[in-house]
Amino acid sequence: MKFSAEIPQWRDSLPKLFQQVFSDSEGEDEGKVIGALVSDLLSNTPEDDLQAAISQDGPKVLGCILFSRLRFEQDTRQVFLMSPVAVRTDRQKSGVGQKLIRFGLEGLRSANVDYVVTYGDPAYYGRSGFVPISEDFAPAPMPLSHPHGWLGQALTETETAPFKGPSHCVEAFNKPELW
Repeated sequence: MKFSAEIPQWRDSLPKLFQQVFSDSEGEDEGKVIGALVSDLLSNTPEDDLQAAISQDGPKVLGCILFSRLRFEQDTRQVFLMSPVAVRTDRQKSGVGQKLIRFGLEGLRSANVDYVVTYGDPAYYGRSGFVPISEDFAPAPMPLSHPHGWLGQALTETETAPFKGPSHCVEAFNKPELW
């Protein structure tokens, strides 16, 4: 198993991976939504606003995480949203996801990103150092349907004071139904 941050060679296969993983776990409709989200992220997000962590075994992608920029209007800190995250169904519970998260976070640290947020299961993401955050600390770009799943992690020694101003996600995430 090896890790990569290179999106171009996987651009066509990543939406299919996410669609299959989310169909298996959340149902076919959710799989289609997440597959379309990934396709939109890969096709329409400016290169500087999108990072990836990809795990592969030879020619097969085992898992992928996409990180997209989250801007706070009155804050200079660099922030990324870690979402979505997918590991092939037959490779789940084998440590691939946690290794993939560590690889992705290290890549963001190397790029001087200050903070990462995600929206998911606190028990799972807590194993990677994510902690619950409030919307007073980091306002979400859309109303959250499950506020307990709003999580964050500092990647630098930069002050962890609340973020200033409203936040703005990349266009692909600018849909209330995703939040």
